[in-house]
Amino acid sequence: MGPVRLALLLSVAAVLAAAGAVYIPYNTSAGVVPGKLNVHVVPHTHDDVGWLKTVDQYYVGSNNSIQGACVQNVLDSLIPALLKDENRKFIYVEQAFFQRWWRNQNDMIKDTVKGLISSGRLELINGGMCMHDEAAVHYIDMIDQTTLGHKYIKEEFGQIPRIGWQIDPFGHSAVQAYLLGAEVGFDAFYFFRIDYQDRDTRKGTKELEVVWRGSKTLGSSADIFAGIFPKNYEPPPGDFYFEVDDNSPVVQDDPLLFDYNVEERVNDFVAAAVAQANITRTNHIMFTMGTDFKYQYAESWFRNMDKLIHYVNKDGRINALYSTPSIYTDAKYAANEQWPLKTNDFFPYADNPNAYWTGYFTSRPALKRYVRMMSGYYLAARQLEFFKGRYSSGLSTDSLGDALALAQHHDAVTGTEKQHVANDYAKRLSIGYTQAQELVSTSLACLTESGSKSRCASPVTKFSQCLLLNVTYCPPSEMDLTKGKSLVVLVYNSLGWKREDVIRIPVFSDSIVVHDSEGREIESQLLPIATASLNIREKHVKAYLGTTPGAKPKFWLAFPVSVPPLGFNTYFVSNLKKSAHISSKSTQYSPQGSESSNLQVGQGNLKLQYNEAGKLSLYSDSKTMVQANFEQKYKYYIGQDGNGSDPQASGAYIFRPNGTVPISTDGQVSLTVLRGPILDEVHQQINSWIFQITRLYKEKDFLETEFIVGPIPVDDGNGKEVATEIVTNMVTNKTFYTDSSGRDFIKRIRDYRSEWKIEVHQPIAGNYYPHQ
Repeated sequence: MGPVRLALLLSVAAVLAAAGAVYIPYNTSAGVVPGKLNVHVVPHTHDDVGWLKTVDQYYVGSNNSIQGACVQNVLDSLIPALLKDENRKFIYVEQAFFQRWWRNQNDMIKDTVKGLISSGRLELINGGMCMHDEAAVHYIDMIDQTTLGHKYIKEEFGQIPRIGWQIDPFGHSAVQAYLLGAEVGFDAFYFFRIDYQDRDTRKGTKELEVVWRGSKTLGSSADIFAGIFPKNYEPPPGDFYFEVDDNSPVVQDDPLLFDYNVEERVNDFVAAAVAQANITRTNHIMFTMGTDFKYQYAESWFRNMDKLIHYVNKDGRINALYSTPSIYTDAKYAANEQWPLKTNDFFPYADNPNAYWTGYFTSRPALKRYVRMMSGYYLAARQLEFFKGRYSSGLSTDSLGDALALAQHHDAVTGTEKQHVANDYAKRLSIGYTQAQELVSTSLACLTESGSKSRCASPVTKFSQCLLLNVTYCPPSEMDLTKGKSLVVLVYNSLGWKREDVIRIPVFSDSIVVHDSEGREIESQLLPIATASLNIREKHVKAYLGTTPGAKPKFWLAFPVSVPPLGFNTYFVSNLKKSAHISSKSTQYSPQGSESSNLQVGQGNLKLQYNEAGKLSLYSDSKTMVQANFEQKYKYYIGQDGNGSDPQASGAYIFRPNGTVPISTDGQVSLTVLRGPILDEVHQQINSWIFQITRLYKEKDFLETEFIVGPIPVDDGNGKEVATEIVTNMVTNKTFYTDSSGRDFIKRIRDYRSEWKIEVHQPIAGNYYPHQ
């Protein structure tokens, strides 16, 4: 009888198991419910186009010893996950990744994705090639990289992004709000990183969502609805991370398995929703379900979100729905709420008392300069590409445009990326420049040569360009002119107005004459090249080109140029020893001791005066009738090493000084004055590792400063942030002005914020602002 009884028991157990293990159709169809707290569940991933790994390493998932991240996996797993339930939704931002993925898909996948996009289940928001920075970038670069992405989305999918989604940049500019927000056509703009004190204040007054008026000039016409996340751009408090290797408890709703936790998970979700609702206006809140490089196995996330929406809505206390920022914004507009008004910007950003994110304003200055230089070049190259005619095959500016777009990323131009990633950005810019350089040369040759347009395919004239003028290297201008040769200098103006400026090129000969395109002699000036400038020439040229430059040039040749808008002018440099009009050699004067007292430099309206110590002491402008005491000093901040009670160190992101040290000049500053008909120069050896040149042009109302700093001594074991300081007797009442991404000026007051009361913990780092 034993075996029979056992079989009967097993049969009963099987019936019971079958009765308990039923298929559960999760109801995810909820929309907005009036009168209830509506939780908009927004699935997303944040994918940096370079940071710890390069953009391509992130995409293909290589170099995972640094970080386990593969964007290709995200997009590959996302599509089938969305297709499993028509109510599931997702937003994607970075077009640099999306376009890499898109071009490798077959027609069937492309048709499927187009359907998801047209139905709103997959929404491409923000729409730029990257999520650009807002401090170290110029507004033109912000526009260009956004345009590249939006153009692609419009052409490929017939869509125009509605929402700005700048969730990770380290502070937010007024230009982003009005120019890259309202003026782009966005209905709203969402972000995260604002000062921790500002956030705490806004939570208390329910002002995390505002109408942002970024422009005084445009006023209310450029207002935009702006939402600040209450904590971060990740899931809400309560452990709602559902990547396969995350530690959060999944929603376990099978009663036949251990760890059944539906009620617990629902309570956690409701508690997080109520807490966020208490600091948010209207009955709509957003849960950002995702973070950096998540959804590499998308079904893991959607399976748990399906369950949460299903069981939370069965519970009935609140309403949860799959949503997007567009749906959320529409609900906010429909609520007809009166929103607080925000003006100015959100700089500087700090996330705790000793962590002001102002260090990145100056991190990797060489890369910052390279990006800015290539940006100006890209503008000119695109114009010349248009003038010559763009063809489907052949030379183009596309490679440079793509490289510049990536370089605007908030971990690129900021200087916060790893070294090998910075190298990758620079390499892409170099490749892009090389291709654009050939196009520029060909286009200028076409414009200067007569004949039919068909000849532009192979022009005779060959133009060379001098990318390394900043290290005194320009092979075309260093040619031997003593054998009757002439150097043709073509100057192109990419701006929409006439330019009158002074250009400088390195030359060997001291018997130079310059003519314009009509054969008239142009006044010019020769200035001896400083030894400090020549010393960096060999090292940096070899590093850039891989070859050692030849003999060192002796002079800078400076001469005035006049160039029409969107046009060019040509100048001819030749050797002519017997001419009475050869370039004027600068007179050189090195005052000693008291000879420096009241030394005045400058031939135009602007004049500088130096004291007997060789230091700048007075500034005057006869045009504006302004005269002020004017002293320039160098100093350095010692970087906090993080070994104190607060482990926050100073670094690429954070500026946390641990003392300020004036840089000694060891008595009188070595001073050399060069004077000539076009400009005056003052050369100063501040100390053994700082050399400075100050230029005053006869026809300009500004001065130009060039400095060579380094190698910075670190034998004492201290990291150093070198700074120059201007001291005047102007009464400013702590007030000064900085630009916003190269555009509007914004009023600043030291140790003060106009919209909230600041507790000053870092009086130095907390008063640095971005400036273009």
